[in-house]
Order: sequence, then structure tokens, then C-alpha cells
Amino acid sequence: MLGSLQRLIERQIQKARLRGQLERLEGEGQPLPKRPEEAFVDVGEAVGFRMMAQAGVVPEEIRIKKELDAHKARLATLIDPEERKKAMAEFARLELRYNIARESRQKFLG
Repeated sequence: MLGSLQRLIERQIQKARLRGQLERLEGEGQPLPKRPEEAFVDVGEAVGFRMMAQAGVVPEEIRIKKELDAHKARLATLIDPEERKKAMAEFARLELRYNIARESRQKFLG
């Protein structure tokens, strides 16, 4: 079954190539973008995230994750105990929001 599906896909790609349908596509000749965050995401979800990114839409989960990463880097530079305590509280709040957004997406996708 899988072999016949793979052959069908290859034939369709060859037809498109011969018709010139695979020329002058966006990103042609460029390396694929690195998306390490997709390594731990289901393939279907990764496709959905990629489509949203191409449309200029950033899911809340991804936006919060970027905030978390930036906040974590900032936290590593803080020396003042009072400032660090406030930053750790903000980090915990962001982490909670991230986990809620992630869990919501997982429940929605079922």
C-alpha cells in the first residue's frame, strides 16, 4: 500500500516538474528554514503552525514561548536579588500562561 502511494506521489511530482509547475516557487534555491521547535510537535500540528506563520498569524502558544525564552535569557543576567525575585515571578506567570495555551490547543485538537 505504502509503496504504491509513494509511486503515485513521485509520478505527480514528475508531471508537475515536466509542466514547469515547480519553477519560480517562493523560496526556490534557498535552504529550508530551521524550525527546531517543530522537532517535538506532531507532523499535522507542524504543518498547521507553518501555514499560520506563512499567513502572518502567530498562535498564542508560540508568542508566549518566545516571551518565555527572552525572559529566561534576561533572568540569567540579573544580579540584584529583589529584581531577580520579580523577574522569577514574571517568568512563572508566563510559564503558566504558556502551559494553559498549550493544553488548550491539545484539547482542541483532541
